[in-house]
Amino acid sequence: MRVSPRWRDLRKICNNQLFSSKSLDSSQALRRRKLQDLLDDIEKCSENAEAVDIGRVAFKTTVNLLSNTFFSANFVNSAEEAGEYKKIVVSILKEVGTPNLSDFFPMLKVFDLQGIRRRSVVSVNKVLSIFRRFIGERLKMREGTCSIGNDDMLDALLNISLDNGKIEMDKDEIEHLLLNLFVAGTEPTTYTLEWAMAELMNNSEIMSKVQKELEQAVGKGIPIQETDIAKLPYMQAVIKETFRLHPAVPFLLPRKAEADVKIGEYTIPKDAQILVNAWVIGRDPNKWDNPNVFLPERFLDCEIDVKGHHFELIPFGSGRRICPGLPLAFRMLPLMLGSLINCFSWKLEDGLNVDDLNKEDEYGITLEKSQPVRIVPIKLTEKDYML
Repeated sequence: MRVSPRWRDLRKICNNQLFSSKSLDSSQALRRRKLQDLLDDIEKCSENAEAVDIGRVAFKTTVNLLSNTFFSANFVNSAEEAGEYKKIVVSILKEVGTPNLSDFFPMLKVFDLQGIRRRSVVSVNKVLSIFRRFIGERLKMREGTCSIGNDDMLDALLNISLDNGKIEMDKDEIEHLLLNLFVAGTEPTTYTLEWAMAELMNNSEIMSKVQKELEQAVGKGIPIQETDIAKLPYMQAVIKETFRLHPAVPFLLPRKAEADVKIGEYTIPKDAQILVNAWVIGRDPNKWDNPNVFLPERFLDCEIDVKGHHFELIPFGSGRRICPGLPLAFRMLPLMLGSLINCFSWKLEDGLNVDDLNKEDEYGITLEKSQPVRIVPIKLTEKDYML
C-alpha cells in the first residue's frame, strides 16, 4: 500500500524528535521522576491500607510522562483528575472503534445516525482545548527577544512550523499530531500494566518468580532503573505474555486497500477496510501451546519479540506502520511493573479472592477491562528485607 508524503513526514518527526534512542536516553531523568511520583502515590495508599486502582494510577503516570514530554508540565495532579482524563480518552477510542453505518452506506454519513461523530467531537475538543492553551502560552513566551525554550516536543514542532524547510506544519496539524500521540500512548500502556498485575495476582507462583528475579538483579525494595531491564528476562517474558493474551489494540489500526490484492486464497477488493485480528493470532492453537494459559516461560530462550518481525505476536503492528511509540512502551512498562512488584507486596481487598478478579474486556478500537483491578499495597518492612 502506498504511503503518502504527509504521513512519511509526520512519521519522521515522531522517530527523530520523540522516540529515537537519543531522545529517549536524554529523557530518562523525566521518567524516573514520574515513576517516583507513582511510587509516592502507592506509598500513601499503603499507609492508609487503601486499595489502589492500578489502571487509574498507571494512567496518571503515563499521561503526565507524555504531557511533560510534550509541554514540560503535568496534566493531572490527582487520581480523581486522572479518572476524568481516562474517561475522555476511553470515550474517544470507543467511538472510533464502534461499527459505523456510514462506513457501509457512505450516503448516510451526513446524517450521523448513531451520533458517533457528535460524541467524538465533544471528547476530542476537550483535549484539543487544553493543547491550544499550552500552544498559545508557548507562542507568547517565544515572542520577541525574550523567548524561552523548554526543549520539549512542542518547541521542536514549533521550530519545524516556523522553519520554512522541507516539512511544512501549521498549528492545527501540531494539535492533531499531539492528540494522536496522546490518545494512542496512554490507554494501551495503562491497559497492559493493569492486565499484567491482574495475571500476576492470579498466579502466585509466577509472581514469586518475578519477585525473586527482581531481588537478585536489583535488590528488594529498590525502584527499577532502565539499565536494569536487560537483567530481567523473566519479567520481560511476563510483559510479552500479557501482550499475547491481552493485546491493547485487538484489531490493530484499520487499513484500506488502494487496489485489488490477492492474499492467499482471498481477494481483497479496492477500498475495502482491513482489520488484522491480533487477539485471535495471539491465541491460535496452531501457533501456541496451551494458548489460553498465562505462561511467561514460553518466551524464555525464545526469539519471538513484539517488534513486528514475528507475525505470531504483533501487538504493535508491523512494517512501516508499526506503532512509533514501541521504544517508549518497552521502557515504561518494565519500569512501572517491576517497581510496583519490587517496592510493595500486594493483596486483594477484604472479602475478595483471585476468582473475583474480573477477566472480561470491553471492546472498542482498544480493549479495556470491564472491571478495574483494585488491590491493596503493603509497604515492605525490615523483616521482608531479611527474608
